[in-house]
Amino acid sequence: MAKDLYRDAGVDLGKANELVKRIQPLVRSTFNSGVITDIGGFGGLFSFDCNNFKSPVLVSSTDGVGTKLKVAFWANMHNTVGIDLVAMCVNDIIVQGARPLFFLDYLAMGKIELDLVEQVISGIVAGCKQAKCSLIGGETAEMPDFYKENEYDLAGFAVGIVDNSQIIDGSSIHVGNQIIGLASSGIHSNGYSLVRRIVLDQLKMEPDSLIHECNRTVAEELLEPTSIYVEPVRKLLRQFKILGMAHITGGGFYDNIRRILPGACQAVIYHGSWEVPPIFRFLQEKGGISEDEMYHVFNRGIGYVFIVEPKETDEIIELLYAMGEKAYRIGEIVAREEGSPPVRIVSE
Repeated sequence: MAKDLYRDAGVDLGKANELVKRIQPLVRSTFNSGVITDIGGFGGLFSFDCNNFKSPVLVSSTDGVGTKLKVAFWANMHNTVGIDLVAMCVNDIIVQGARPLFFLDYLAMGKIELDLVEQVISGIVAGCKQAKCSLIGGETAEMPDFYKENEYDLAGFAVGIVDNSQIIDGSSIHVGNQIIGLASSGIHSNGYSLVRRIVLDQLKMEPDSLIHECNRTVAEELLEPTSIYVEPVRKLLRQFKILGMAHITGGGFYDNIRRILPGACQAVIYHGSWEVPPIFRFLQEKGGISEDEMYHVFNRGIGYVFIVEPKETDEIIELLYAMGEKAYRIGEIVAREEGSPPVRIVSE
């Protein structure tokens, strides 16, 4: 029998084929009528009905999970980071009013560990189901000598659709509009380089150490998956005129809300107007982080923002609560004075 030199070099094609067989049922569970091809082909084919669109526009986003993956490696918990991956992509495209259609993933590791990969894919599948989109393809790359044992990297790619006349770009935002914040599930997937420095390096905590302020272990709290906001956003768009939306990711309040504001407008955020999850107070106190930096780095309990007309604010908040979402009036739009920043945090 001929020697398998490629396997000896670190790449096991037989294991790669076994992986496809194992994850196929998981991936198929996300399929809808638009999916044409099964996984394992060269490309994923997706057909969508344009009859409800006068001028359809495709909206796309790509992202990763960041150094939150380091926490997953440390805790040896891999079944939630796939949800983060989907969330970071789909939450960005719904900001412009798009409905997610399909998702693709890229997973690279030094050596394929079937059980580990299955855990990761199960999270991606769960995220796609929450986002009501299909996982139509991806790539699992085995790259010996490139990654440490049981470590990997993840990237994702989402595509959605919106009618050109329904694109939300913030251009109609004006003075007097109100800002509604939708609660986050926790840290989401940003700021983990600082989180790891505080929790792992400075405090020397272990995965099963209890964070008393949160009444959860470190692993449970830090690996809580990012909220996926597709369902509440889609329902609001069917009933209300939303003038602008922002996904509060890297850069926190300051860098994300400014992306949708007209130059003449300033977003005033009222500090203390929502319930801040205890993990943020824990990090701020233990890490000695200033209030300003907390708003620059973290979502502080608000993962998504709507800018709406004042007369609809209360009704929108009530509807969100009826859907099981925590929502708060967290600020308003005022005239921006020359030389002033686009986003300002004030005490209410």
